[in-house]
Amino acid sequence: MELTSLKDSFERVAKKQKVSYSKTHEVTDLIGQEIEKAIEMVQSSTLEYKSELAELKKKLQKVAPLSQLEGTQKELNIALSKYPKALEKVLNPDISKAYRNVEFDSRIVNQIVASHFYRQGLFEVGDCFIAEARDVEAAVTMKSLFQELYQILEAMKSWNLEPALKWATANSDKLKENGSDLQLRLHHLQFLKILQKGSRDEALKYARTNFVSFAGSHMAEIQKLMGCLLYSDRLHESPYAHLLSPTNWDTVTEELTRQFCNLLGQSYESPLSVTVAAGIKGLPPLLKFMTVMVGKKHEWQTMKQLPVPVELDKEFQFHSIFVCPVSKEQSTDDNPPMLLSCGHVLCKQSINKMSKNGSKSFKCPYCPNDINSTQCRQLIF
Repeated sequence: MELTSLKDSFERVAKKQKVSYSKTHEVTDLIGQEIEKAIEMVQSSTLEYKSELAELKKKLQKVAPLSQLEGTQKELNIALSKYPKALEKVLNPDISKAYRNVEFDSRIVNQIVASHFYRQGLFEVGDCFIAEARDVEAAVTMKSLFQELYQILEAMKSWNLEPALKWATANSDKLKENGSDLQLRLHHLQFLKILQKGSRDEALKYARTNFVSFAGSHMAEIQKLMGCLLYSDRLHESPYAHLLSPTNWDTVTEELTRQFCNLLGQSYESPLSVTVAAGIKGLPPLLKFMTVMVGKKHEWQTMKQLPVPVELDKEFQFHSIFVCPVSKEQSTDDNPPMLLSCGHVLCKQSINKMSKNGSKSFKCPYCPNDINSTQCRQLIF
């Protein structure tokens, strides 16, 4: 609700700004037209120019630009003055309450930052950062690896698939192990590129050379491409026109980047970007919690887990998480999930409490079975 109100405030400011902008242009154009008319009259008339200027002055006074602009500008200023207050109300400028002081290895942090720059193709920025930070050799290795990727991507922006095809061919076995059809998709784009040039024979020759090895598992797709040969001179008007969409290039580019990172043992998304994005998601509930817990900051500093649940989207979930149905606490290395003999799962600390540290059996909270704690086995997700 708070973000919705903030969005509404922003839209009000934007609307007032557009009205003010339009009114300013309208008045300015009107003034310009009157001045141009006066100049034409002066140039074409033998009368004294002072009379023309006097007439122009009367017309400009009638237009009254300042009074016309005053109203819209006043409304814009009011909206602008209210917006910072709405920002301060929704977005707490002091986030120091929601984080704790943690000692980080500056060398590792520098490597993460430098690697992020190289992953984004910001090689000059990364070099500058390394020159300032020093002692980040691991990040330099990342530079050489990702330079190859960005050379391929730059070539694809110019509709040149040769570097991409060369890389995919060299890594075809690994791509197959990963279940990726990237190599075929690159050949797909190259085939259409040749066909668009009007060379049907050359396109057919290319298909015979490069599609044979994929016929067993991708025959339907290859048949569609062969159907394109019938419309080589009017492919944009054919039933296969959708194959020419630029989004196909974007999809293949994304898949190439993903597979390139995968073969390097790197994640597709920059770890630094993911960390920052997750922090942004988790910040609002933590700020609300700390506003309530102002007098208990010391407790927050010593907690091993977040004091409030933070709902993150699926893209931030990288491993299985188990929450004990009894204690409602998330499992940890010290409090792992345990499989009961009846098949239900509880955390170790809950089992210890219910069994009095293993001194007696207890009833499973989800079925009538009696459980012997010594028969419980740790689960590893």
